[in-house]
Amino acid sequence: MHIHILGIAGTFMGSLALIAKQLGHTVTGQDQGVYPPMSTQLDEQGITYTHGYKMLDMPKADVFIVGNALSRGNECVEEILSKQYAYTSGAQWLSENVLRNKWVLAVSGTHGKTTTASMLAWILDYAGYNPSFLIGGVVEDFGVSSRLTDSNFFVIEADEYDTAFFDKRSKFVHYHPRTLVINNLEFDHADIFDSIKDIQKQFHHLIRTVPKEGLIIHPDNTQTINEVLNQGLWSSEQALPAQQLITTKTGTSFSVEGLRVNWHLLGEHNMQNGIHAAYAAHHAGMPLGIACEALEKFKGVKRRLEVKHQANGITLYDDFAHHPTAIRTTLQGLRAKVGNEKIIAILELRSNTMKSGVHQQSLVDALEVADQLLILKPESNSWNINTLFDGNYLFDSVDDIIKQLTNINQGHFVVMSNGGFDNIFEKLITHLHTGKS
Repeated sequence: MHIHILGIAGTFMGSLALIAKQLGHTVTGQDQGVYPPMSTQLDEQGITYTHGYKMLDMPKADVFIVGNALSRGNECVEEILSKQYAYTSGAQWLSENVLRNKWVLAVSGTHGKTTTASMLAWILDYAGYNPSFLIGGVVEDFGVSSRLTDSNFFVIEADEYDTAFFDKRSKFVHYHPRTLVINNLEFDHADIFDSIKDIQKQFHHLIRTVPKEGLIIHPDNTQTINEVLNQGLWSSEQALPAQQLITTKTGTSFSVEGLRVNWHLLGEHNMQNGIHAAYAAHHAGMPLGIACEALEKFKGVKRRLEVKHQANGITLYDDFAHHPTAIRTTLQGLRAKVGNEKIIAILELRSNTMKSGVHQQSLVDALEVADQLLILKPESNSWNINTLFDGNYLFDSVDDIIKQLTNINQGHFVVMSNGGFDNIFEKLITHLHTGKS
């Protein structure tokens, strides 16, 4: 079967493309914005795609999988509807063709989904469970963001964003998990949700799909999550208390029921991610001791405080920042490691929620840990970022940001964006080598 994916370079759809190819299908696609690491993964897997949504680039496929970035008025969407081609969403296709009869372990939450799902897949793999997985990021331990095996276990990152232009439910309602992690629950996706209650409603739709033999794992004393659980619960739930994080010479350390985990990752958010992953694996039959061993060997996920370059007193990081809480915990974790060394936060407000200005004060508070800020001005008419930040922190282009970095000869440069950021890393690394922008 020939499957053509519209929006193939998205983290979910690109991962889906790999699984469809593993099933033996011919897979092609189109997308508007294509950048690493997903573009690299597609190229390495030999999956062809074109740039843009021109109708002339659409092949004669057996089915079209339509990403949620596409809407009515899109040239390809209109052609599919007019010609009555077979089409579906990525979440529905996955549910009907892959997840049925699997033990699905789903990781949900406002942030930390990719990292926690990656940890969970790695723990199960370490113990020989050989799980299938679909994750919104390239896992260093596997080198890919998805794979399909003959295992009964399937780990999936469960996103609350809507499914498609024709299905406005959250994607995760299609997955029917037996093990469900809810990492956290905050307001996000301001382009499709009006309030936290709208998001909580979708999470309760998800809880309704967990069987009575299933388990919902979540942090203790989180009001937004407890409010969802109080709407109705038909399976077991396990609240995990907070643990103390200790900074070490090589990273951090924490315990899980008396079992010590020493690893290279930083921040309380990663500790919580790891604890949730360990208990999710435990629900699938994994001894906690084995889970902790696996966590100590976990390498990480690309674009999660990933070191991109290190030379001459400067360390350059790539971090997939899309929410003030994630920004704050990442910078706090780095601060705990580097002490008084200079941290320079370089930020692109790219997600719809960040650009909307709904988290204005939270964003200011999250960035307080950094010694210096360089922020690319968002293209938005709904709010004035100049009222939050001094004009010395704001820049009209990436080239202007790089010029400003000329006077900084040491420190930790943390580039925070959930997009391509105008090829900033190639430009920055060139600048660091040559001193020219």
